[in-house]
Amino acid sequence: MPSELLPREELDRILATEAPFSAHYGFVVEDYSAGTARVRLPYDDRHIRPGGTISGPSMFALADFAMYIAVMGAIGPQALAVTTNMSIDFLRKPADADLIAEVQLLKLGKRLAVGRIDIRAEGDRDLCAHVTGTYSIPPR
Repeated sequence: MPSELLPREELDRILATEAPFSAHYGFVVEDYSAGTARVRLPYDDRHIRPGGTISGPSMFALADFAMYIAVMGAIGPQALAVTTNMSIDFLRKPADADLIAEVQLLKLGKRLAVGRIDIRAEGDRDLCAHVTGTYSIPPR
């Protein structure tokens, strides 16, 4: 269910006008609320690296974008909320399937939001990447 702070129509407008890079990857925001998000990266040959797996930069972009959605769901439309730190552990080669990122904000303060992002291949219980991230929240 979308956050009351950020209605789905407003999120879609922000993504189209202020975050057009999201269309490059084809991200699909499946769900979000205040501090959570579920975002899909559709499987596409454009994301494959040598060795036949989804590239690390594509997985990193998925994690960062999903964190952005969770933060926006928690604080409302703040275009200048930005990544200050992100760390990714690649745990296993993902299956040839869409990737799903699920975010949970662990702490939401006045200036920083800290979250955990788990990335799985669709239909797989095992994580293919574990990510932690911190976003800077602009003063209101």
